Amino acid sequence: MPNKRKIRSKGPVIIEKNAWIGRNVCIMPNVVIGEGSIVGANSVVTHDVPPYSIVGGVPARIIKEIRN
Repeated sequence: MPNKRKIRSKGPVIIEKNAWIGRNVCIMPNVVIGEGSIVGANSVVTHDVPPYSIVGGVPARIIKEIRN
């Protein structure tokens, strides 16, 4: 269950509303995950993720921007 995962941090990480974080993702300190974004499983996020974006990879890169 996602709410049972262990969380470790060496600095602040901000995850905004409606963001989805896949399993085994590493988010580096001082990173903001934007509202409505999706981070793919096993990704390493080293920079801020813009709102409504899909990112993935090592290091994580924008795969697609979600438009309404």
